[in-house]
Amino acid sequence: MRLSAALRHAHRSHASLRAGAGARALKWGNRHLHDNNNNKVSSSWLREASSTSGTSETAASFKSQPIKREGPMFESTVSDIIQRCKEELGSIRVTNPALKPTLAIIQAGEDDRLMEINKKMAGKVVEEILRLNDDNRVHGIFLHLPQSFLSKNVRNAIKPQKDVDGVSDLNVGRVVLGNQRDGFTSPVAAAVLELLARHDAPLVTKMAVLVGVEGPLRVTLQFLLQNNGMILQTCLWNSENLQKQIMDSDVVILLDINQKHLPATWLRPGVAVIHLGSALMEEHAAGWERRAEAESTAGVVPLSAALRMEHVVRSARRWTQEQQYQPWKLRPLKLHPMSPVPSDLEVSRAQTPKPISQLAQEIGILPEELEAHGNTKAKVHLSLLNRLQHQPDGKYVLVAGITPTPLGEGKSTVTVGLTQALSAHLKLNSFACLRQPSQGPTFGVKGGAAGGGYAQVIPMEEFNLHLTGDIHAIIAANNLVAAAIDARIFHEATQSDKGLFSRLVPSVNGVRCFSPIQLTRLQHLGINKSDPGELTPQEVSTFVRLDLDPEKVTWQRVSPLPTQFDIAVASEIMAILALTDGLADMRSRLGRMVVGSSRTGKPITADDLGVTGALAVLMKDAVKPTLMQTLEGTPVFVHAGPFANIAHGNSSVLADKLALKLVGEDGYVVTEAGFGADIGMEKFFNIKCRTSGLRPNVVVLVATVRALKMHGGGPNNLQLVKDGCSNLKKQIQIAHLFGVPVVVALNVFKTDSEAEIDLVCRIAEASGASAAVPCHHWSRGGRGSVELAHAVKEVASQGSHFQFLYNLQEPIIEKIRTIAQKVYGADDIELSTEAQTKMEYFNQQGFSGLPICMAKTHLSLSHMPEKKGAPSGFILPIRDIRASIGAGFIYPLVGTMSTMPGLPTRPCFYDIDLDPVTEEIKGLF
Repeated sequence: MRLSAALRHAHRSHASLRAGAGARALKWGNRHLHDNNNNKVSSSWLREASSTSGTSETAASFKSQPIKREGPMFESTVSDIIQRCKEELGSIRVTNPALKPTLAIIQAGEDDRLMEINKKMAGKVVEEILRLNDDNRVHGIFLHLPQSFLSKNVRNAIKPQKDVDGVSDLNVGRVVLGNQRDGFTSPVAAAVLELLARHDAPLVTKMAVLVGVEGPLRVTLQFLLQNNGMILQTCLWNSENLQKQIMDSDVVILLDINQKHLPATWLRPGVAVIHLGSALMEEHAAGWERRAEAESTAGVVPLSAALRMEHVVRSARRWTQEQQYQPWKLRPLKLHPMSPVPSDLEVSRAQTPKPISQLAQEIGILPEELEAHGNTKAKVHLSLLNRLQHQPDGKYVLVAGITPTPLGEGKSTVTVGLTQALSAHLKLNSFACLRQPSQGPTFGVKGGAAGGGYAQVIPMEEFNLHLTGDIHAIIAANNLVAAAIDARIFHEATQSDKGLFSRLVPSVNGVRCFSPIQLTRLQHLGINKSDPGELTPQEVSTFVRLDLDPEKVTWQRVSPLPTQFDIAVASEIMAILALTDGLADMRSRLGRMVVGSSRTGKPITADDLGVTGALAVLMKDAVKPTLMQTLEGTPVFVHAGPFANIAHGNSSVLADKLALKLVGEDGYVVTEAGFGADIGMEKFFNIKCRTSGLRPNVVVLVATVRALKMHGGGPNNLQLVKDGCSNLKKQIQIAHLFGVPVVVALNVFKTDSEAEIDLVCRIAEASGASAAVPCHHWSRGGRGSVELAHAVKEVASQGSHFQFLYNLQEPIIEKIRTIAQKVYGADDIELSTEAQTKMEYFNQQGFSGLPICMAKTHLSLSHMPEKKGAPSGFILPIRDIRASIGAGFIYPLVGTMSTMPGLPTRPCFYDIDLDPVTEEIKGLF
């Protein structure tokens, strides 16, 4: 019920709150449920209502006290409530001007007797209640049903915070315990107390009797009246001592909708008789006033209606408060590091993770924003972004690395260790944002990507294996496009224009209609017609024939593991998932994907194939980031997993944006870029930051003595470590090209000497790093990265001067050359004939204004994996140039780089197995 203009009507009959009860009401939603007997239950959402009927307002006094029959007394009481509602609503709308407090009423159809008989309808009512519970537009639920139909299951189905009638066990229990601050008291019971309190006679020591069956209203009244000093008796209509109890009472409250006559001889002079039937189901109680002059509704109906309105406003206020940013109440998990450090799998299993719902509550995610997948991981709804849209972002930290060894240098481990240090030890809000690992590395050589040692995401098996199925959704969507291409080429080759048209636009009940996506294609073709019968033969031909050239189909099937196809994490759909800012944007990007060219050279898109909507359906759940936790119980978002050497190599924009809102202005989001800074970091800046609009505050550059020795040319020599630092220097310089300060995190191994550690840190700081810190998170958890956390906090507070490396309007070849020369250290680039042809085609099609995503080996700054350190003086060969128009970038293939990496001779899947008895996984690392 919208309460602004309509509050003045609240003092009138409660019939005004019911749709279909002779009231004038403006409904903005109405839903009907039917059972097999066609009985009906409906829930009406009323924004404004007024009554066509009034209610007599009389009151009885206590014994010798005078009766206050003045109508203005009750009108004044109701007016006071209305005024309070107006004032509270006005204060709410200062910050939420569009808020409309809404009451949903679930009411019976016209024949309530059938409702009472047909208990199957209870299930329908519960379904309706559960639907309204989840609707954020509804702030209160009122069950306007026969009393016999209000079973415990039905009453308790209402969320307590929406139970504005106070009928759920939780709200009744709060009354019993005297703790009504967080719940709602029955407005009918509150109205009775309000009316009795308005009498001149005090309530203390007065005798009252409650006549009627047990139920939430009787319990609530009993404790409310007792708490106000009254002496209470309760009885049923068939009690033997009913007459005596009534004759001994100062107040008689009749709870039931009952047609029995109460003899006037039972009522002593001055007794107050309040019949609540009219406040519960008023049509059943008509005539009570005619039967006994002393009996009266005593103003309960208008008062309870007004109080119910007040509850709706209060519920709306609570809802708005819940929608605001909530301070974190994170409770870290205790770590008990062992030496030597057990395997990653053993460390993960030794820690008991918090229930994911508990973690979500601790960091301010609302229950309705969480979609649990088991007890340890959950999808987070994107509605959180709208709820916190005015919340300032936290600090944005990027973790990148030097050119790695094939085993990696621990960027994920540093990311996790840093957030554990920030949250569990410095007590600062922080969020880690990681990519979902592909099965290729997991079952290949490198292993999983959950971090390692005492700095990892748990449970690591769930993280490294299926997670919530996002990659599977990408594979399904990608291969649906491939199947659509095959089918379209086949059908166009075997059917006439007329046959194609009759199947693409089938006649249903004698009528042909274009689908929405077909109308989009017609507009794209410049055919502004919506009636299939109006198309000319030429327009029909143009519409039905994509004329895909089989030799120019660029779309590849994908797989989670190496086969003859592209790897899933290199697919355009994976890149779209990582770069999109929402479901609508994702659908639009999917529609723009170019799958090939026609024989006349025109690009053919997923929209042209008509498959966009189906792709969005397959991807609708994958677009939501997955919430997990670290070993120390700090939050992690896992979302998207594009490879950095093939694709753009960063976790999703959505995960970062959600995390930045959740940590608050003084918090930190630590996100990771794949492989070395020359690849993942460069693409983070030039592609991801352009798309997201976000700007990093600091780069954490991960290095290891092991990798620096490799770049220096040998294993055990300080001079070789020093020589290998040429790669570290170059990566620091790359970060400075973008105007972002650098903190070097030296990921310490037990084989590193103090001399090596000191040397690397000195060189890093001499090369322009704002700080260089040895980190021991692998063996100690967050405590081992506290020094790094302090350094990141200090440097991030100093601000950055972020800039892009190139202007999007520059020619494609110049953007490639800029990356090759400034980032990789090349003298120049060399395009193959095929690459030159592709570039000219993209220019013709208007794709030249996209950023560049280089597909290059991650094992060297150059295109030659064997060239370590900081090579220079080379020519960078561009073998081919491809385009991901939906994702929004051009990607050149450098040298012999493949988009389908293979497995090694001895993959680690030889060691992975399942115990068939315990179902425990073995061999993951």
